[in-house]
Amino acid sequence: MAAVLLRSARMVGTEGNPVDVLVEKGMITAMGEALDPDGAEVVDLGGRWVSPGLWDSHVHMDQWALMRQRLDLSSATSAAAAASLVGERLRSTPPPAGQPLIGYGFQDGLWPDAPARALLDAVSADVPVVLVSKDLHALWLNSSALTEHGHGDHPTGLLREQPAFEINTRISAVPEEHLDRWVSAAVDAAAARGVVGVVDLEMTLSIDRWARRVAGGIRGLRVRAGVYPHDLDAVIARGLRTGDIINGTDGLVAMGPFKIITDGSLNTRTAFCHDPYPGLEGAEGGRGISTVDSRQLVDYLYQASSAGLVPAVHAIGDAANSLALDAFEEVGCGGSIEHAQLVHEHDFGRFARLGITASVQPEHAMDDRDIADRYWPGRTDRAFAFASLVGAGARITLGSDAPVAQLDPWVSMAAAVSRARDGREAWHPEQRVLSSVALAASTGRHPALRAGSVADLVVTEMDPLGASDAQLRSFEVSATMLGGRWTHFTLG
Repeated sequence: MAAVLLRSARMVGTEGNPVDVLVEKGMITAMGEALDPDGAEVVDLGGRWVSPGLWDSHVHMDQWALMRQRLDLSSATSAAAAASLVGERLRSTPPPAGQPLIGYGFQDGLWPDAPARALLDAVSADVPVVLVSKDLHALWLNSSALTEHGHGDHPTGLLREQPAFEINTRISAVPEEHLDRWVSAAVDAAAARGVVGVVDLEMTLSIDRWARRVAGGIRGLRVRAGVYPHDLDAVIARGLRTGDIINGTDGLVAMGPFKIITDGSLNTRTAFCHDPYPGLEGAEGGRGISTVDSRQLVDYLYQASSAGLVPAVHAIGDAANSLALDAFEEVGCGGSIEHAQLVHEHDFGRFARLGITASVQPEHAMDDRDIADRYWPGRTDRAFAFASLVGAGARITLGSDAPVAQLDPWVSMAAAVSRARDGREAWHPEQRVLSSVALAASTGRHPALRAGSVADLVVTEMDPLGASDAQLRSFEVSATMLGGRWTHFTLG
C-alpha cells in the first residue's frame, strides 16, 4: 500500500493552522507542518476538514439493503392509503408469479383506521402481501400471505413481535448473490457519507456472511457483527469473544455484541413501561410487553459476559430500561442498552455508575415525537433524553437502527443537536446535545486523529461542529478513507 500525504488538512475540534497528515501501511504515522516524505502520493486537501471516520452503532444491514428494494409505505397516513399504494404497485409492477409483494415503512400509531386483512385482500386478489412496519416490530399480511405463513385464522392480519420477526426472517431469505449485490450498493452509499464502520445487529448470525462478502470484494466498511440468544451457544462453542477479528477478513469483520430484546416498540405500544398507555389502563398488555423475565435476562447476561461477549440489551420503555439496568447491576458486567428511549428519572445516573453505554438513535425522536406525545403524555421530558444521559455522566453512541432510519450519521447528529425537522419547532429542546458530543458519539472508539491512529477518516467541505441542522442533513463529504485506502473520493 503506497504512502499518502494529505496536505493542508484542518483537524475538526482543534485550533491552529492546517497540518499535513502522513498515512503509511494503513496508519497515520506523522502529523505536522510542511511534511515532505519521499515517494508518498500527495493529496492536497486545500484546508478541508478532517475527522475520524464515522460509525453507525446500530444497524440491520441486510434489512437496510432489502428495504431499498421494497415498496415504500412511509407516506401512508392511514390503513386505506397503505392499501391503495399496494393496489397501485400490483397494477403497475406485480411481482413474479408465486412471489409476494413486500412493502416497508408503515407507521399505524396515529392512523385514523386500523390495519385489516380485508383491506389488503380487496386490492391484492391471490398475490401474497407482506407489509413491514417502520420499526420492524409488526407485519401486516393479507389472507394469502397469512395462510402461507401459518396464520390463516388470524382475525386482523397485523402480527406483532415474535411472530412478526419469524415471518420477516423468512421473507428476507433471498438468494445470496442478490442480497450481496444489494448490500454492496448499501456499503458504497454508507462510505459516501463518511461511514467507516457499523455494528450490525441482524437477527440471523452474520459473521460468516460478512467474511464471505469481504472475500468477494465488499470491503468498504468495518463490521462488528452481533449474535442473538438462539445462536449464543454456537458462538461460544467457536470461542468467539466480542472484538475478535474474523480470520481472512483483513481486520474488517469482528465479533460484535450479544444482543437480547427485552420489550417491543413505541409505535406498536409494546414498549414495556412503568405506567399503562392511555386507554389501556387495566387491560392485558396495557403497559406493553416484557419479552424476557428478570431471571432469564440475568442468566443470559452472565452466560454471555462470562464467555467474553459484551451484552447489548434492547430496552425502549422505562420499565424495560429499569429491568436491564437491574440485570447489569446484578451480573456486574458492562455493556450497552440499545435505544434507551424512555428512562425513569432515577435511572439516568445508573447508566454512568454501572458503566453502561446508552446506544441511542436520535432520528427516532423526530419520527416518533407525535406518537410519544399521544402514548407517553406527561413523560416526554424523559423521552429520547440525550442531554439527561450525558449530564448524568453516561457514555452515549449514536446510530440509525437502519432501516428504521437512514444509515447516515450526519442525519443522526442533526437530530441530536437540534431536536427538530421538517420546519417544526424543536421538541424538548432541553434534551439537545452539543455538536461536539454528537460527533464524538459517532466516531466509534476513536475520539481524535493522531500519529499512531488507524487511518480511518472522513474529509468534509466545512467544519461539522459549525454546521446548522439543515447543513448536517445534506452534509457534503469529499472523501472517506478506511485503513489508508479511499472508499469514497470526489476531490479534484
